[in-house]
Amino acid sequence: MKKLTLSLGLLLGLSMSSFAQITLSDLPYARPYDKRGLNIFETSKQDSIAYEGIKVRLGGGFAQQFQGLKHSNTATANMQQQGGNEVNLNQLMPIENGFNLASANLNLDVALADGIRLNLVTYLSSRHHSEAWVKGGFIQVDKAEFLNSPLVDKLMEKLTVKVGHMEINYGDAHYRRSDNAHALQNPFVGNYIMDAFTTEIGAEVILQHKGFLAVGSVTGGEIQGGIQNPDQRKPSYIGKLGYDSQLNEDLRVRLTGSVYTTAGSVRNTLYGGDRAGSRYFLVMDPAKIASGVAVTPSTHFTSGHINPGLTNSITAMVINPFIKFRGLELFGNFEQAKGKGRLNGKDEPKDRTWNQIGTDLVYRIGANENLYIAGRYNRVSGTLAPTQAGPTAPIVAGDDISINRMQVGAGWFVTKNILTKVEYVKQNYEGFAAKDIRNGGKFDGFMIEGAISF
Repeated sequence: MKKLTLSLGLLLGLSMSSFAQITLSDLPYARPYDKRGLNIFETSKQDSIAYEGIKVRLGGGFAQQFQGLKHSNTATANMQQQGGNEVNLNQLMPIENGFNLASANLNLDVALADGIRLNLVTYLSSRHHSEAWVKGGFIQVDKAEFLNSPLVDKLMEKLTVKVGHMEINYGDAHYRRSDNAHALQNPFVGNYIMDAFTTEIGAEVILQHKGFLAVGSVTGGEIQGGIQNPDQRKPSYIGKLGYDSQLNEDLRVRLTGSVYTTAGSVRNTLYGGDRAGSRYFLVMDPAKIASGVAVTPSTHFTSGHINPGLTNSITAMVINPFIKFRGLELFGNFEQAKGKGRLNGKDEPKDRTWNQIGTDLVYRIGANENLYIAGRYNRVSGTLAPTQAGPTAPIVAGDDISINRMQVGAGWFVTKNILTKVEYVKQNYEGFAAKDIRNGGKFDGFMIEGAISF
């Protein structure tokens, strides 16, 4: 089905070429995929490119890593018989230096009318799926001349409306992360430990006026649509307020606060929506699992990350300061999430709280800032989900744990479309039970990544 969908999409693209111009040039009200997209958050309201009929912009991305990581733990052995052999389920997967699976993106942006743009991103290859599949697609409206209303035209000078299956606009860190093969906006190789990134179906309105920013969204609250279990499904509401201004030639200041909340969900994925997978392949993953199924980079695609498991109800808040003074950049991510998952089909007995701190310091060198050095500190702490052997068994509270990561790296923009970067990363796991494979866990080593986006 996925191959059929891709084939139909290509045929549609070829048929469009008869009446639409296919281009690699920029489209209005869009964020560039190359180096020019650095430190661009919401798209600008500047009407800088004239509309000259339907245009289809083809773009893409490619990313390849070389991994040199080692990991270890102190977990108590958990022995199980498998195929006549006794295996330790808490033994880590043996790993060595080598190349990770390359990732690739296909980007389609279409200027459908003056101020109306379609965006469609397809993951051609990812850690979780080796075959092509669609990340999401949406329509963005920055002009509404089809309504023939001077009042609406005036309002649309400050408003942007997005409708579709899209990356939600919670916080600012999702603008600086690696999105499968699209990695030029991330100064590091890995994303945050608790990665607030997902796609949901809904609508978003953005107001921008003299540096002030307000965002309001309503979505279905899940990564896919659904009509079953209506008593469990509730909408998600997303809001953001902020200020972003270039105070003078040298200094830019941005500060935003965001909230995401839903009263219920079959399976919310605010912290589990990165279906492309992490950059750190098989770290802290087992050599064997209880089912006997082989452990692969695809089956264990979130290595090095943690999902707090707040899959039912959740309220998350994050504050993101960003300061750029000449070549020096400081970005912060101060986040708290409260909520519940489900336990044997019922709500967990009480809310659990997770906190995350992330601080990025980047210094870009040279007149064109083609070189940079960077450092990041990231810490996550919270309470793991409770466990229960059965519906009538006592509930066992989850452990209070923490994970901290330090990353130091450097990068070189060979051209505006090509980035090579290197990173040293060290991550430690604290507070996990002796029977948990992550007990006393740690990994460290180097990563090298080459990325292309156009």
